[in-house]
Amino acid sequence: MEERIHKELNEKQQIAVEYTDGPSLVIAGAGSGKTRVLTYKIAYLIHKGIAPHRILALTFTNKAAEEMKIRIDSLLGYSVSKQLWMGTFHSVFCKILRREAEAISFKSDFTIYDTTDSKRLIKSLIKEMNLNSEYYKEKSIHARISKAKNNLLTPESYSQNHHLIKEDKECRIEHFSEIYKKYFQRCKMSNVMDFDDLLLYTNILFKRHESILESYKKRFDFILVDEYQDTNFAQYLIIKRLSETHRKLCVVGDDAQSIYSFRGAQIKNILNFKNDYPDYKLYKLEQNYRSTKNIVEAAGSVILKNKNQIHKKLFSENKRGDKICIKNIVTSSVEGYHVAEIITELSKTKKYSYSDFAILYRTNAQSRVMEESLRKYNIPYKVFGGLSFYQRKEIKDAIAYLRLILNNNDTEALRRIINYPSRKIGDVTLGKIFQFSANADVSIWELIKKPFNYNMGINSATELKLRSFVELISGFFEKVSDTNAYELAVEIFNKTGFVKELLSDKTEDGKNRYENFQEFLNGIKEFCEERQKDFPSIEVTIADYLENIALITDLDEKTDGKPFVSLMTIHTAKGLEFTNVFIVGAEENLFPNAMATFSLTDLEEERRLFYVAMTRAKENLFISHCDSRYKYGNIEYPDASRFIYDISPEFVDWQKNEVSEEFNFEDERNNYSKPKKSFDKFYKKKKDEDTLFNPKQNFIAVDKIKNQMNKSVDISKFVPGVNVLHNKFGKGKVLSISDEGEDSKAVIFFNEEGNKTILLKYATMEII
Repeated sequence: MEERIHKELNEKQQIAVEYTDGPSLVIAGAGSGKTRVLTYKIAYLIHKGIAPHRILALTFTNKAAEEMKIRIDSLLGYSVSKQLWMGTFHSVFCKILRREAEAISFKSDFTIYDTTDSKRLIKSLIKEMNLNSEYYKEKSIHARISKAKNNLLTPESYSQNHHLIKEDKECRIEHFSEIYKKYFQRCKMSNVMDFDDLLLYTNILFKRHESILESYKKRFDFILVDEYQDTNFAQYLIIKRLSETHRKLCVVGDDAQSIYSFRGAQIKNILNFKNDYPDYKLYKLEQNYRSTKNIVEAAGSVILKNKNQIHKKLFSENKRGDKICIKNIVTSSVEGYHVAEIITELSKTKKYSYSDFAILYRTNAQSRVMEESLRKYNIPYKVFGGLSFYQRKEIKDAIAYLRLILNNNDTEALRRIINYPSRKIGDVTLGKIFQFSANADVSIWELIKKPFNYNMGINSATELKLRSFVELISGFFEKVSDTNAYELAVEIFNKTGFVKELLSDKTEDGKNRYENFQEFLNGIKEFCEERQKDFPSIEVTIADYLENIALITDLDEKTDGKPFVSLMTIHTAKGLEFTNVFIVGAEENLFPNAMATFSLTDLEEERRLFYVAMTRAKENLFISHCDSRYKYGNIEYPDASRFIYDISPEFVDWQKNEVSEEFNFEDERNNYSKPKKSFDKFYKKKKDEDTLFNPKQNFIAVDKIKNQMNKSVDISKFVPGVNVLHNKFGKGKVLSISDEGEDSKAVIFFNEEGNKTILLKYATMEII
């Protein structure tokens, strides 16, 4: 075994593997062979005489555990690997709890609730206690219970914590501790544990039963822990207790990749390892086998800016590679096209497969622009760690509202949102309506419009709720054809309570859903503005928008088993690697996240996240930031991320969004307006669109000439019943006129296009 270790590991890896006399901390930089070291250390321990069943190896994911088992199989054989106590924290401690169940008043055949089971129980408790569901949402209550358990707070200790009780009152969930207590009791009565209980009850077991703890201390001669920087308080305490006797403990991790504080991970566990184990040995794996020298050194220059860290100097012996391309782009939509163009070009010129590319972003909501751009370039892709943008529940709910308002007989849309947000229209009532509709061949909308006309067995209180819903939705019908899609969408989602419902969920998932919804609104606004650049006289309606996204969603993630581009958040990308990586949206208040800028601790975690993103790339790294980006329906002009400027300049190829050359537009000027003097050198700097500006003379943009020519048209001649000829939509008839003077609008039926609402002062059409 020693010969193989010396042949297949570098010098620092060898030393880390062969030290077995006490506690050790292995700081494994990105791409430095962490899993290889863990695997060989287990093999080395067995080679030195430690029985496999006396080795405990803890990982965070089943994938990591399985990978280690496969490697050990190849080194020592399956008969050895199957004897190891190796697996995730939860699976190993579940095994211990089943053996010792009676000591904590459980039966050994206890069942384990998944997240859905837990939320269902919490929801029923909220209902039993007659609590206001507007404040007591099962998702946020579940998240708070989980956080309490991971901090080893039982219901009893929680209720005695004055700070937490005060916090609950401020959040209007003053009965939280009662819910937690009932939930805890109900689970125990049912012989059930949830995932967090597996850690909580293991700590309770070891704290209450010293003899049981002693037996497991003696059972394990050596303990190994993967991704130690991601451990929470509950995991940290179990490891500390189990290693007290033999003190044969090896933890492997990288403080520079500690990015999960929102899940309860505490970076201080790895930073303070030296305080818990003063006699520890520190080993640093600093050679990166994944990336080019340029990428490794650039990432190192970024993480160096963090104050709280275990210093190391990552290096690579791979080729130098290209510099990191940092591109300043005008808008977020152009950013999407920029990425798609590079992927297309490199696929052709460098013969890369689509699977060689990954697009990484800080928030899930950013996937929308990337997805739409990839579709337009016919580039197959897949979203990892979440659904494709238009498949997310909150987006499908929002689209259902728009579909129903456009077409009240859209049964599937109606089914989806009739009781979302909750209108206290129960499942039993809905079941009766849907069944009656199917049997009587009457549309659901017709039924709920006049429920008293049909004998469906619905009481008067429910009829009132249905009528209220119908009135709410009907109020939008008359605005569909002549109201801007974005303006109407904002009104719809505010008046229906949709926005309020999303905002009420304060969990991390809830925040993500709200961000996704806001990005959905951004998409509508961008669509309207792009359409109106080309056709300023046409009101862009919800019908236009829905037609556009119908084409988008129809192409959703159809990779047909062929190579595809990977899209994911940076958190999801941890542990993965790609030949070419795009980091998009590198802007202040997006990356770093706005909330992180108020705290040094949070800001340093954001910088570690940026470091993780950079070190996913093997050959090429592209970073982009935008001059303008829609946020909550408004255009913002963000600064480039401070992390971009953390990268040492010698590793960067800066690509500015500027015009720096002299241009000669002599022919265009002569044909256009025959100015007496030539253009001076000009510089284009505008946030949304390309325009030409001469400070000495005003020019009309070329695409506006036709509209300018029509300004002399007599608006008063357009009256209901007259026939018209439009330069784009062809022949049509005026159906109605609204407003007066320059605000006059006409609803016109066009033979080929149907109804369109047109602002007459910009109309490029004539009466025939």
